[in-house]
Amino acid sequence: MNIEQDKTFQARVARYAALADPARLRIVDLLTLGDLSPKELQSELGIPSNLLSHHLRTLEGAGLAVRQRSEADKRRSYFRLAPAALEGLVPGREYDARRILFICTRNSARSQLAAALWRNVSDIPSASAGTHPAEHVAKGAIEVARRNGLDLDGTLPRQINQVALDEDLVVTVCDNAHEELPGLRGIHWSVPDPLRLDSEDAFENAFADISRRVLDLAPRLRAA
Repeated sequence: MNIEQDKTFQARVARYAALADPARLRIVDLLTLGDLSPKELQSELGIPSNLLSHHLRTLEGAGLAVRQRSEADKRRSYFRLAPAALEGLVPGREYDARRILFICTRNSARSQLAAALWRNVSDIPSASAGTHPAEHVAKGAIEVARRNGLDLDGTLPRQINQVALDEDLVVTVCDNAHEELPGLRGIHWSVPDPLRLDSEDAFENAFADISRRVLDLAPRLRAA
């Protein structure tokens, strides 16, 4: 980690520490709606003025809140959220990626769905493969994709060595594949195999799980 990255990281740590107190978290919640005076904040929180002052100084020191004087009554001040106060609190972009490779055992459902979902939300290319590819994509995967506006028709399962590139960011989406490839660096999503139950609900649950994970990961990566 270089010096600039370390400074950014330490600033995030300070903000997390400031927000770890329930009263300070409540203050920040209130400030997301608008600016408040200390008296108004005290009324909302029901805490002594000296304790409120301590919390406000902590939020200022962490770069979460700023104070400004009232233009009307100069004895009065208001607190507001600092510019970009909440940016970076959700884990940020940690990696560059040229391509995302989703892997499961059969490459017939989860990895196919993940790659298709990824193409809808990111400019970073995606591909999928299997450790032991099936002959065809599962009917349940094709149907759940279609119900959710994706098209897996004509897609064929493929072996990892036919697809993988050295620069791929690998995401295993099943435990079997992850444990079969112990030396493979990347990300693992433990998504239950919908083919075990082979029901509409099982495929919908797998789709929802993968969709949530894709939407969480995509903003954290940038194209290399």
